[in-house]
Amino acid sequence: MAKVHPTEPQVSGPCSMNSAGKETFTIWMKSLVCHTNGCTVFDSKGQIVYRVENYDTKGSSEVHLMNLHGHVLFTILKKKLQILGCWNGYRGNFTSRKKEKPSFQVKKCCRILRGDLVCEVRVGFNKYFMVSLGSKKQGFKIVNSGGDIIAEVKQKQLPTGMVLGDDVLTLEIEPSIDQALTVALVLVYGLMSRRL
Repeated sequence: MAKVHPTEPQVSGPCSMNSAGKETFTIWMKSLVCHTNGCTVFDSKGQIVYRVENYDTKGSSEVHLMNLHGHVLFTILKKKLQILGCWNGYRGNFTSRKKEKPSFQVKKCCRILRGDLVCEVRVGFNKYFMVSLGSKKQGFKIVNSGGDIIAEVKQKQLPTGMVLGDDVLTLEIEPSIDQALTVALVLVYGLMSRRL
């Protein structure tokens, strides 16, 4: 059986921010616990760095991104009564329903009006976009308001050219980008496309 994590070792480790170069992750859109709904994220050395255990059904309205040890890094909540879909992300384990501002917000956009644009992302005063690369299987990229790619997700391909299943993805993140936040955005994309 082929490994789902990258085979080429990278210099950087699983820290939250990386300035040495692009960091490559492998995302398996399954939980390691009984292969239930969820997601497991491996770093370039094959170590698990992030996970989601979503024992509920696919398309859950509340998801927790955790590190390997189960510490909640982001709580992702679907806003109710939104026609196109809107998700708020809060740092840590967000259990109270107070009027706390989200760390990020993702709104699904109408594809007819904006071409390939899938989602608009707001992180504080910064605006980003998730743009599809064609079909769901081809992946998507996250770009800043200037159009620079900060992260890209594609179906995982081995060095031999063999493409793994559509639930195994490669995530490349540019240097100095918050990796946990980027993984949380990828999870929202998975929730919107009902893959998680």
